[in-house]
Amino acid sequence: RREVLGDAHVDRAQARQTPFTARFQDFISRYAWGEIWTDPTLTRRERSMITMTALVAHGHHDELAMHVRAARRNGLTPEEIGAVLLQSAVYCGVPAANSAFAVAQRALAEEPDAGGPGEPGAG
Repeated sequence: RREVLGDAHVDRAQARQTPFTARFQDFISRYAWGEIWTDPTLTRRERSMITMTALVAHGHHDELAMHVRAARRNGLTPEEIGAVLLQSAVYCGVPAANSAFAVAQRALAEEPDAGGPGEPGAG
């Protein structure tokens, strides 16, 4: 989980954990990160692409921003992330992809060494 999302994200998630959310956090750590993301059948790059597409399809923008940053840690370039989002327009809809491009652009612009990609298409 730390390798994909980064120490800061995991530390924040753990700090926000309460007795009410503890079982859910354990579930995420155990199954999503302990079982799915560690399965060697797919690479982390492939898992990042799949995850971003699923998040676009369901409109989960906060999670998408987090996984755009994770995709960069997993070796995807901004151009590859853009290609994933462009393909998602065909299967998830143009409005969903338009929102996703805006979310991704903000996430990429937060990178310490880059200003992120150019403006997303306006729809």
